[in-house]
Amino acid sequence: MALPDQRQLQTINEIAEALCDVERRRLLFLCESLDTDNSVGSLKAMLKSKVMCYERGDLFLKELMLQLRRFDILRKVFKTSKEELERNLTCRQVLPRFRILMANIGEDLVNEDLDNVKFLLTSTLPREKVEKSKNFLDVIIELEKLDIVSPERVDFVENCLQNIGRLDLAKKVTAYKMSVVTSEQHSSQQQKCRAPRPFPPSNSCHPLQQTRRGQSPHSATGIIPAPVYREQNCQSHLDCYKFNTNPRGVCVIIDCVGNDGDMLEQTFKALHFNVFLYKWLSVGDIFSALEWILRQRENREGDGFVCCIISRGMSNHVLGTDSYGAGLSLNSVRSLVTAEACPMLAGKPKLFFIQRYSVPEFQPCARMHHRDEDLETDGFDGLLRCEIIPTDADVFWSHCWTDECQLEQGHHRSIYLKALTDALHKGQRRKTHLVAVHTEVNGAIFEHNKRNPGANYHIDLKHTLRKDLYLQ
Repeated sequence: MALPDQRQLQTINEIAEALCDVERRRLLFLCESLDTDNSVGSLKAMLKSKVMCYERGDLFLKELMLQLRRFDILRKVFKTSKEELERNLTCRQVLPRFRILMANIGEDLVNEDLDNVKFLLTSTLPREKVEKSKNFLDVIIELEKLDIVSPERVDFVENCLQNIGRLDLAKKVTAYKMSVVTSEQHSSQQQKCRAPRPFPPSNSCHPLQQTRRGQSPHSATGIIPAPVYREQNCQSHLDCYKFNTNPRGVCVIIDCVGNDGDMLEQTFKALHFNVFLYKWLSVGDIFSALEWILRQRENREGDGFVCCIISRGMSNHVLGTDSYGAGLSLNSVRSLVTAEACPMLAGKPKLFFIQRYSVPEFQPCARMHHRDEDLETDGFDGLLRCEIIPTDADVFWSHCWTDECQLEQGHHRSIYLKALTDALHKGQRRKTHLVAVHTEVNGAIFEHNKRNPGANYHIDLKHTLRKDLYLQ
């Protein structure tokens, strides 16, 4: 590893001082830096360390200028042209193709596209991270930190681009993904050809090899390695939750509106849950039903728990069939599934899907008594508790709300719950993890709101899942 010479140091200084703020940000991303400091001094230090890693540090710097489209720097500093450099880079490309692809996509997205992407990510990234993301590359970096996106895992980006209608850019991601498959297959075949041919086994290959590779043990061409690109998260039990018991676990559906409980029941039965459907419950009955369900032995034997609540309510409270009162705090519902309150579910995913139809906030008076005051474990203090990220582990909390007037429509169906059931069925067929499934729900809500500005749905997702979750 050689130190940059004086000429390279001078070149680095000239480049860093000639770039604008946006160009410096793009250059940091291309150099695989997750640093958010894009000052001139920080950029110089990063480039110096990078040049030390390459035998041809000047070629690395030239390719950076090519990707930034700073052809003037190529001519002035490196005394070369775009065409000449492209010929030299034909077989010697230094920068990672994944970084180049993401940077180019970021360049092609207009402000409206970026806003749409950020909307879709409200269920994936913390709100403050989404708001601080000034451009597409900031978003990608946050997704990389969570290991949702990587050079080998780009499905999430592909789905986002499809959902915002940028099919042209989604096709570029698809092409990149297929090229990764082809490249890895070619590399595997080369290694296979170079390796000494083993003595053929007397019977057949391992059964697992047959299943994954789809190759007959008696094939004349031998075993063809499977493509490396696939859903990486399911390759290790450490990366995804165990979810293969039958039934998968308990699903409780509480429908105090009467429209979509049956649809949810069919969906979660198809996902192999043991479903309990309750309709038209009061606040006290909701709490009692949940307490009873969570004491059942099935929660010990199953791999997870699902709770769906459809009700009128205010802020972070639901009313059930009660026409007055402060209602049942959703925080107290969530507190029922902590490891301390329900040890049988400790370490298992606990999924909540809430459809709330908003009514005016309850204003108590001196003559009115709270019938279910004992249920308010944390009390209603006027704060929007849905803004608080749950700290308990393994919780997936999807909360959607819209105005109560939606229920006045004949044969009303919740857009959110319909999108959720559709996405869950698709996710089961495609073996897609739950966070990516919810991104499709966000897309459907976004499209509905765009077409119906007077009947908006609002959706918020907070989760503390430690692993990927597949509901197949």
